[in-house]
Amino acid sequence: MSIIDTEAALHEGHRDNHTHRDVNGGWLRPAVFGAMDGLVSNLALMTGVAGGSVGQQTIVITGLAGLAAGAFSMAAGEYTSVASQRELVQAELAVERRELRKHPKDEEAELATLYEARGVDPALAREVAGQLSKDPEQALEIHAREELGIDPGDLPSPTVAAVSSFGSFALGALLPVLPYLLGADDLWPAVALALLGLFGCGAVVARVTARTWWYSGLRQLALGGAAAGVTYALGTLFGTAVG
Repeated sequence: MSIIDTEAALHEGHRDNHTHRDVNGGWLRPAVFGAMDGLVSNLALMTGVAGGSVGQQTIVITGLAGLAAGAFSMAAGEYTSVASQRELVQAELAVERRELRKHPKDEEAELATLYEARGVDPALAREVAGQLSKDPEQALEIHAREELGIDPGDLPSPTVAAVSSFGSFALGALLPVLPYLLGADDLWPAVALALLGLFGCGAVVARVTARTWWYSGLRQLALGGAAAGVTYALGTLFGTAVG
């Protein structure tokens, strides 16, 4: 095999094995945020109520109500947020599509100027812009990426975001309630399970980030523990004041 063939084979192998994780999907952020929020908010809510020296039944009802209310609120908020963002992007794409239809030469020149600004030879930049502008949909996609920083074919889904947020929040919020549902009559098993869940969530998140698993896990554990401690102290204070 010649040197050229060898290099081509290596390049081909590198291209086949070189993959990236999905960083633009509409599910990751709401799922992670939902699980963390469910754990922290429901744990804090339950510890705050428990600090007021209420009965076990009240704590369980509080936890279940917090789970339902938070999950529906998160889903509605994510759906509205992502849908609004998507509508804004589509409106901007409509503007760009109209400009490409009315002023194709101006848009082609604008694209060539963008490539020139990135160091492409002017003659080559004009040639590339001309080739890309022959297909209106391809031209729209290129202009959207260069000018708006978006991919028209990869917009986040409001439904995916809402469902991910609802499910992950409910799962996270269930952990502090679970020990009570399984027969526990004290707050501390719920706290221990929730803190363990926070550490686990942080460690899992580290698999799709540059952080180490233990750092991410300990960070979430510290934040959740601090929230639970503060709300427990406030619940105790308010319970004493009201009582």
